[in-house]
Amino acid sequence: MASVDDIRALASQVIDPEIGRTLGDLHMIADVQLTGTTYVVRLELPTPLYPNSHRLKKLVSDKVAVAVEPGQTLDVQIEAKVRGKNSGGRIGLKVHNVIAVGSGKGGVGKSTVAAALACGLHSFGCKVGLMDADVYGPSIPHMLGASGQPAATEHVAGDGQKFARMEPIDVDGLKLMSMGFFIAEGQSVVWRGPMLHKALTQFLKDTDWGELDYLVIDLPPGTGDVSLTLSQQVGLAGAVIVCTPQQVALLDAIKAVDMYQKVNVPVLGMVENMSGEIFGRGGAKRVAEELKLPFLGEVPIDATIRKYGDAGKMMDLLKDDSPSRDALLAVCQNVAMQIARNLLETPAAPTLEIL
Repeated sequence: MASVDDIRALASQVIDPEIGRTLGDLHMIADVQLTGTTYVVRLELPTPLYPNSHRLKKLVSDKVAVAVEPGQTLDVQIEAKVRGKNSGGRIGLKVHNVIAVGSGKGGVGKSTVAAALACGLHSFGCKVGLMDADVYGPSIPHMLGASGQPAATEHVAGDGQKFARMEPIDVDGLKLMSMGFFIAEGQSVVWRGPMLHKALTQFLKDTDWGELDYLVIDLPPGTGDVSLTLSQQVGLAGAVIVCTPQQVALLDAIKAVDMYQKVNVPVLGMVENMSGEIFGRGGAKRVAEELKLPFLGEVPIDATIRKYGDAGKMMDLLKDDSPSRDALLAVCQNVAMQIARNLLETPAAPTLEIL
């Protein structure tokens, strides 16, 4: 009769079809037990957005079945646990993966993609926060139908010192923070750089985010101070670059890629937004291939997206049976899997500390 170690060894030899390495190398065999006459093999996926998990289950079952004798059974179980580049932090921020969503220029639908990404990750059962770092043009509250002003709650540190934390606005379990919650509709923010950076730092370290699998940060357009400051202050799991297919947008997107690479932030890939007859199709995919970056998917130019965003119902967009829904969920899966690939291919990084 095969031992538990024999079963584990066989399961560990299976090559993960999504990442291309053995489950043993990827530490995806969570546990192997023999209960009565049943071998129980538990696989741990690196994210709930892992695609086609039934295919992996069958590969493991087929590999291990050769060691299962008549009268014995095999039970391959799958669970998911979000792995993260960062966790903990002495100020109490517990975020496993911080994702920056940026662009080289405005008007490419970056905030729409950031909101859809956060909603998509949330729809798969992940604990998600969405921070609107576009202080001068905050649009996240409107797209999520969120209102009100974050309340401040008092906490006591281990040494007895009291401190205040802001409570993020909650939309069906998705946590939001934005300058839009602190200013009246139509009011402009006229600030110089230092005040802007102070506000963004407070959004990060003085917000009671709780424990999150993913914190999505919607950056302002361009490669200016905000993008640079956040990339230096926060241990980013990576950046998603959003652009439209036409050449004038792609030129600026390439600059955004260059900026992140210069500050050693992994570029998770490029998303082509508003793909279709008006702006063309395939430009972002071509540039991603030229830059040897992952192409995360294309989102069609579709009035459905505009309708849900204007109505403040981005969360409902991903429940609608439309081509846009499928395209956006595909982008979410690709982003989550690219983070997982990067984590599984490199050693664990130090814990996240925002100073």
